[in-house]
Parts: sequence; C-alpha cells; structure tokens
Amino acid sequence: MDPISKNCEQNEGEGQTLEKTHQNFEEFLSTLPRDCGWTPHLDRYLYQGCWYNLFFLKGVIAAQRHFKAQPTDIFLCSVPKSGTTWLKALAFAIVTRKKYSDLSSHPLLSTMPHECIPFLEADFTNRTTTEFPLISTHIPYHSLPKSIISSGCKIVYILRDPKDAFVSLWHFLRKLTPKGVTYISLQEALDLFCKGISFNGPHWDHVISYWKARIEAPQRVLFLVYEKMRNDPLPSVKKLADFIGYPFSLEEENGGCLQKIVDLCSFENLSNVDVNRKGKHRPGAPVAIDNNAYFRNGTIGDWRSHLTPEMAERLDHITKEKFGGAGLPLYVSDMGRNTLDEAGVSLK
Repeated sequence: MDPISKNCEQNEGEGQTLEKTHQNFEEFLSTLPRDCGWTPHLDRYLYQGCWYNLFFLKGVIAAQRHFKAQPTDIFLCSVPKSGTTWLKALAFAIVTRKKYSDLSSHPLLSTMPHECIPFLEADFTNRTTTEFPLISTHIPYHSLPKSIISSGCKIVYILRDPKDAFVSLWHFLRKLTPKGVTYISLQEALDLFCKGISFNGPHWDHVISYWKARIEAPQRVLFLVYEKMRNDPLPSVKKLADFIGYPFSLEEENGGCLQKIVDLCSFENLSNVDVNRKGKHRPGAPVAIDNNAYFRNGTIGDWRSHLTPEMAERLDHITKEKFGGAGLPLYVSDMGRNTLDEAGVSLK
C-alpha cells in the first residue's frame, strides 16, 4: 500500500474517507504539469518545482503532512545519481561500526545499501521507530517536511559533476524501461535535462537549494563532493563521521578502521557482492529495480565516453550560470577545478 493510501485510512476517524481523499488527490493531480519524455510508460508530475513519478509524489506529500523528524535524525540527501548509494553505505558503516565490528559478516555484504537505510518518500508515513538515525531522501530542501527544518537535525548532501550525473541517470532509467518500450536517445534526454525535466530535477536547482541551506546553517548541513571523495576518501569519511556525531577515536584511526570502512564500501567491493549483482530493490513494488542498476560505473569523467564536446559545453554553460549565480563555483571546465576547496570555498 502506498503512503497516501495508508494515511487516508488513518484519517478516516477524522471524517475523511478513503474514497473522498482519493477523489481530492486525483483532482489535485490533474492540476499539475506532467511529462513523460524520459519514460514514455511513466508520467512525471511537477510539484513545488520538482519532477516526481506518481509513486514518489504520493510519498513526498505524505511525508510533508505526517513525518515528524527528531533532533537526532541524520538525513542523507542528494539529487539522483550523484553518489547516493555510496554515501548510504559509508554512513551506515560508520554509525553501526560498534555493532558490526566483524566486517566479514557485515550487513552490507548481504544487503543492498538502499535496504539498510529507509527512504523518506517510500518508507515513512507516520513516524516509526528505526534502530539507527539515518534516513535518505531525494526531496529538494525547500520541499522537505517542516519538522526536518525545525528539528535542527543534521543534513549531509552529496553532489557530483552534472555531466556524470546526467549520463548515469540516462543509463539508470534505461534499465528501468520495460521491454518493448522505446527509450529516448541521449540527445533527447539532454534536451529535457537542460530544461530541468528529470528525475527529481531540475538538477541544478536541487543542488542550489541545499547549498543555500548550507550557507545559512553550516553547522547543520555538510556538503560532500563525489569526485573529491573518490580521489581521496579517508578525509571525507573522517569529516562525515565527525559531522554526524560518530567520530573515530585515535585508537580506531591508528587501527585502520577508516580504511576498512572505505574498502568495505568501495564501488569495487560492493558491485561484486552477490546481492548487488543478482538481487532486486523493493521486489514486487511499483518501483522494483535490479540492484545492479545502482552499480554501473562509479568512475569520474565517464561523461567523456558519451557526450560530444557540444553536449558537455551546453551542460557546463548551465552549470556556470546556475552555480556561479548561487556562489557555488564548481564543476565548470574553464575554471579548471572540481572541488569546493579548490574553488576557494571552505567546507569546514
């Protein structure tokens, strides 16, 4: 049962029947702009400036109405295909390292990272108790449930070169397209992406929404750069652990605990775990996905194998205009740098 239906049943005692609520939602849905360009078999709806398929749109609205954040919650946020799976694995390994000290039998070796950490849009209606304080979401900052903002809980945001994120998204949604349905070309996808029409897009606006929140409250919002983490993961893992309140002790650092977690969560390791090669995420659900769809490449600069110079320049131009206007000088080729530190923006 989807989140809206669950909450409709819970509201029946307040005089709001399931039938009436469904009718109201259908009427509301008819007022939203829609597009099916990426996935001809699946409409997406523009809600509060962001594009969602129907399943996740219901989840977003349910979360906005009913989710109650706690000050101890830790939210892992991202626009899709920006390193979400890796961030979830790292955060889960950091938070649970006392409980799962024997890495040879760690849950990440038998459970897909997305199954280890609940997804706000799909797994929450009214608050349920979770063993660990980690929750993930693709919702842009301005559409988060108000309780997340008011609770003061920590938010970790990971971002990636828009060119690589775009290419990764194109491959990912192609894997989700049913047999017999013609998938759009890379050029068609690029046209939509540049117009802001994409999975939880517009991509740049999503990033900027969290960047502005980070400027306003740096003690609450941590930005992690995918490329910097790939090139030198240990400092980023330490920074992540410190920020979310699970710092490594000197004994753990000297004992190689950070490196063990990095190795456990590496793309090379997780992509070869049996459950990630053969299993399914949410089997039986409307959004059931082969786990291997989350482990396609993971490298930096894969866009060079897919985009023409003109395509790359088009994306870079938008990035320079959008990010530059928000004070985020990042991922623009002619700047010659791809980390916030190199751009002169402190992450501390």
